[in-house]
Amino acid sequence: MKLQKATRCALFAVLELASDPQRQLSATEIADKYSLSSNHLAKVLRDLGRAGLVESVRGAGGGYRFSGNAKRATLFDVIKIFEDIDADCLINPEPGDDTDIGQALCMAMQEIDSIARGTLMSITIQTLLKSIHWNRERLPQAETETP
Repeated sequence: MKLQKATRCALFAVLELASDPQRQLSATEIADKYSLSSNHLAKVLRDLGRAGLVESVRGAGGGYRFSGNAKRATLFDVIKIFEDIDADCLINPEPGDDTDIGQALCMAMQEIDSIARGTLMSITIQTLLKSIHWNRERLPQAETETP
């Protein structure tokens, strides 16, 4: 699955902010860390704010802070703001969708979308952050074990 640029920006921002919910970062700080456009990221952060995942902090030293629940918010919650991950061949049929092969392909795509949606709904922000932390701890050990 290839994600749109806005979705990738959103995931980077949410995960960066959720890694330390007490910390606030500017859009520029996040954009610089991940080599993103700060203007584009600012628009993404506004959408994330409307969804209740981040909040803006005004004033000197202001920025953005994670305001969601990392134990409950999932990757799907972030991705669905920016992506349409549903096969809609029944709602918006394209040429060939009304044939036997077209219908079979549509059913297969719906199955794939269902599996992807279920997987994304099962991975919380906290779970992914724990995975990142675990990989960071494990990496130095793997490097020293290499002959």
